[in-house]
Amino acid sequence: MSTDANEEAVSAMNDLIETCKDGEKGFAAAAERAERGDLKQLFTTLSSQRATFTHELEVQVERLGGKPADLGHVAAIVHRGWMAVKSGVKDDTDGAILDECERGEDFAVKAYADVLGKSLPGDLRPLILRQADDVRAAHTQVRDLRGERHDAQESPAA
Repeated sequence: MSTDANEEAVSAMNDLIETCKDGEKGFAAAAERAERGDLKQLFTTLSSQRATFTHELEVQVERLGGKPADLGHVAAIVHRGWMAVKSGVKDDTDGAILDECERGEDFAVKAYADVLGKSLPGDLRPLILRQADDVRAAHTQVRDLRGERHDAQESPAA
């Protein structure tokens, strides 16, 4: 693999490392603020998942001779809503936290799609595809939980 291709792959992996670190911190903050036990558990699990993803990506960056990113990206944190979760959403309810988590997951899904659209070494693609599938599944789960919340709010009390 050429040096340019290696550098492009390292850059792409570092983008995902930053995204995963942002998600890890965002989900950890969401777990701290959530009221429902099932949401606390889900957010804790997703935070741990993103930490695992980060480690897997860091190993690949080092294998390619690069230096793993050590911080999440500030612009992305603000853009994707994690900053609101980290600093305490205005409406510190489970619904508001789910809203922020879905915004964060929107960004993560896009970040993985962007990297999968690039030329990657063949041995990296299965790892990125697996992580992307898990990110999409988490996004769907958070979105569905938001939908359940909205449906419950619109349904008349029995």
